[in-house]
Amino acid sequence: MVVGLLTVELHVPGAQSLKDKRTVLRRVKDRLKKFNVAVSEVEHHDLWQRAALAVVTVSTDQAHADRELAAAANEIERVEPGTITRTEIEFLT
Repeated sequence: MVVGLLTVELHVPGAQSLKDKRTVLRRVKDRLKKFNVAVSEVEHHDLWQRAALAVVTVSTDQAHADRELAAAANEIERVEPGTITRTEIEFLT
């Protein structure tokens, strides 16, 4: 069993309030439902234009988990272009 963790930091330049930021994050989370992942906001809860998401998947194969997480990162970039400032992928085996 392999647990894959994708950490994504986002900059939401158009957000003028926490409500604006949550709208963007909700749109991202809704689009990631079609992947075999769980998503949660994990940092910067009180900042308007900054967010960090943790995206997690469980698989029997590290390559499959890597593909799922890469697809999730690509989907975030597609839904909200230019908002990703940093990504990091880790695996627990």
